[in-house]
Amino acid sequence: MSRSLLTRVAVPVLAFVTVVVVYFVFFRHYGPELQDAASLERQAAELAAHREQQRLRSAPSTPPVPPPASAREPDANAANATVASPGTDSRAPGEAAAHPYWTDFRGPLRDGHYRERAILSRWPAAGLTPLWKQPVGGGHASFVVAEGRAFTVEQRGSREAVVAYDVTSGRELWSNAWPALFNEAYGGAGPRATPTWHRGTVFAVGADGEFRALDATSGAMRWRTNILHDAGASNLEWGMSASPLVIGDLVVVVPGGDRAVAAYDRRTGKRAWTALEDGAGYSSPMVASVAGVEQIVVFAASRVAGLSPDGGRVLWEYPWTTQSGINVAQPLVIGNDRVFISSGYGMGGAVIEIARHGDDFTVREVWRNSRMKNQFTSSVHHEGFIYGLDQTILACLDAATGEVKWKDGRYGHGQVVLASGHLIVLTEDGELALVRATPERHQEVARFRALDGRTWNHPALAGGYLLVRNAREMAAFDLR
Repeated sequence: MSRSLLTRVAVPVLAFVTVVVVYFVFFRHYGPELQDAASLERQAAELAAHREQQRLRSAPSTPPVPPPASAREPDANAANATVASPGTDSRAPGEAAAHPYWTDFRGPLRDGHYRERAILSRWPAAGLTPLWKQPVGGGHASFVVAEGRAFTVEQRGSREAVVAYDVTSGRELWSNAWPALFNEAYGGAGPRATPTWHRGTVFAVGADGEFRALDATSGAMRWRTNILHDAGASNLEWGMSASPLVIGDLVVVVPGGDRAVAAYDRRTGKRAWTALEDGAGYSSPMVASVAGVEQIVVFAASRVAGLSPDGGRVLWEYPWTTQSGINVAQPLVIGNDRVFISSGYGMGGAVIEIARHGDDFTVREVWRNSRMKNQFTSSVHHEGFIYGLDQTILACLDAATGEVKWKDGRYGHGQVVLASGHLIVLTEDGELALVRATPERHQEVARFRALDGRTWNHPALAGGYLLVRNAREMAAFDLR
């Protein structure tokens, strides 16, 4: 057979085989995540029934004390908030969970490092017993925690809802919902972005761009807008995923379009400025001091950049282009002037160094390789080493050189938190694993099933309580 004939035969066959493989790997595995309306409504009804039983069990014999006048919202939009159970406090006096700590996505610095207190690092062989475990609405948002309450965003039937829960009991305290249903085959239905708590206000973004500021005590709406409509932008393929960032009097979001970043007055909702002629990525903006200057670090669709908080001026930038602009991982600030970034889909990671020269900045690439590909997750930094999931396998890299110290243990597209010199890994299959954060070798201390079903949501830690969830259930564990 001639080479040209062989090519004409082989190319169509290879294309057919590729299509078949994609079908079985992608659609057979992820296709069922595209939920129909009926299944979403059934899930919402089951959730409502559970919450009603929970409310009846915890109903006090005396009427609840209403929130102070300053916490009540006189606007007619307050009707969107539903108080699911009295605002009583089940915590013991002085309970650490009441302290506002894990108020942002991946913690107060958005770096996945829990520093509030030491955690339990010897887990029973059979695993930890949850404080509580219960159903939750759909979506991939995580929790933020403040004043004994945990806040998240869920899909409930054909509506998205911001919901507040009591940390130690799991009781629903209030919900604020609006009509919205983002649903696609790969990630399924529901909101993606974790809310943010700041001084008694919860800021939340839905998968279709709904942006609300809510009273953290009552759930009443302070103001609302839609960041996609404001920006004249179309939605991303996998929805709005970036968590709002509060800095000073502003709250910063990432709508995309001609202006990837937008800042709003956090008290009024009035837009203050826009920046970056770039598409949005899936990473959340963060505040960091880089080269001695406080700035907003943004990982957009084709670059990572530092922006001035007082107008969004680009201080420095470093190009980083991936398949379809899929930049998900949070940048890691290392020391005073270095930043680690990483992406999946064969891209890898890099450390860049930013130097300041008066009002100008320069960027130098320190190293770059394909040994840490954070696809759905973000890495953490500990004592000069970077720990994270290279695709689905846990790895440790030297932050100074990029050298791989070890790579071992399969955790799927999970999430990683650093606490007390250990890595808490929530696997894609809903298991919790404890791994020592050491460059010597991979040392898994314990591993057990915490949730059932695919789990992409990031864990949250506050007051020593670990909160985990996926699109079906949620649980809390005491790590004090």
